[in-house]
This record gives sequence, C-alpha cells and structure tokens, in this order.
Amino acid sequence: MKKPEVYLEPKERAARIVQLLEREHPDAKIALNYANPLELLVATMLSAQTTDERVNQVTTTLFRKYRKPEDYAQADLAELEQDIRSTGFYHNKAKNLKKTSQMFVEKFQSQVPKTMEELIELPGVARKTANIVLYGAYGSVVGVAVDTHVRRLAQRLGLSESNDPVKIEQDLMRLVPKAQWMRLADLLIFHGRRVCDAKKPNCKRCILNQICPSAFTFDKKVNVL
Repeated sequence: MKKPEVYLEPKERAARIVQLLEREHPDAKIALNYANPLELLVATMLSAQTTDERVNQVTTTLFRKYRKPEDYAQADLAELEQDIRSTGFYHNKAKNLKKTSQMFVEKFQSQVPKTMEELIELPGVARKTANIVLYGAYGSVVGVAVDTHVRRLAQRLGLSESNDPVKIEQDLMRLVPKAQWMRLADLLIFHGRRVCDAKKPNCKRCILNQICPSAFTFDKKVNVL
C-alpha cells in the first residue's frame, strides 16, 4: 500500500510540494513593477503591510518623480510622505527611503549594494527585502524571501515550526536545493494569495491537500517534520 504523501520524509515532501505548486502556479513571479535595482528596492520597501497592486499604483507616478538615489536623498520628507501615503505606514517608509538613499550616495557610490551584508545595513531593509532585491535585480540566490504568505504556508505545510522569519528561512533552505530557494518563495506567495488564505484556506480545491498536515486527517502523534 502506497504511503500517503503527508508521511514522506521532509526533503521528499518539500520536493513534492515544489513540483505540485509549479503545476498549479507556473506564472508565479514577483508581482512588483520595476525597471532597475533601485526601483525594485523602493517597491519592496513600500510593499510592507500593503498589497503589490497598491504599490504598483503608487510607483507608477513615484518612479517618474524620483529617478535616482539623490532624488530620494534630497527629497522633502513631508512631500515624500504624501507621495507614498496610500501604501500605509508612510511616516516610517518615507524616513527609511530617505535615509537609505543617503547611504547609497555617501557609502555605495549611488548604487544599490549587491551583497546581503551590505543591504541589511540599510534602514528598513531586512533579509526578506534583501533576498528579493538580490534575486530580482542581480540574479543572486542567497536565501528564501519569507513574507507573511511564506511564513503562514511553511507552518501549515509542516515545513517549519517556527514563527521567526529567519528560522523559517533556515528551515526552508535545509529542505530544498539552493537553486529553488527563491522559486519556492514565489510559489508559496502565489498559493497563499490564490488558495491558502490566512482566514479561510480553500483546502477542498488545494492541490496540496494530500500532502499538507493542516488539511489531511492523520494521527497527530506522527511527526511529519
């Protein structure tokens, strides 16, 4: 008798999850609009606590007004706040954008850094944002971008027991090959938006419902991790 997929070994389960999500969401990719590393960094910073659709609406105008780090660095803070107001938390976001851009000018020759260590020095930039920028702008795979969707699905799928994004990232990095780290993030984000909702996950139509311990009825004493 074939063993249910929910009981597969951790790396086997992770590989199967990636395979199924690739089938379900072949179009999964970063949804933010950008044309260069600076625009990707700004858009990602603005995306905290709001939707990518809202960010794309704001950046349509923002990127025409602010074209280089110096533009943000020299901007009037109150004006910048109003330019990004609809993304929410605009006081902190504007302050971080301005300070980050000042660091670009003073320390990085007006360029967006290309390493994790340098990026996370920037105000308002943690590993999630840095991973997205490194991958989307420079094609560099350093880790897994853990946003709210990735965190939620990693827990529901039994891929991590932690609530800490850094520990979740480490768990995912151990389970999937490096070449798939950022692809996994894209797939989990799309699945979280389309199927595995935070409040009402649609388990009945979920392609993962035979491998997900949150959807599959099984002996709770079995450790699928």
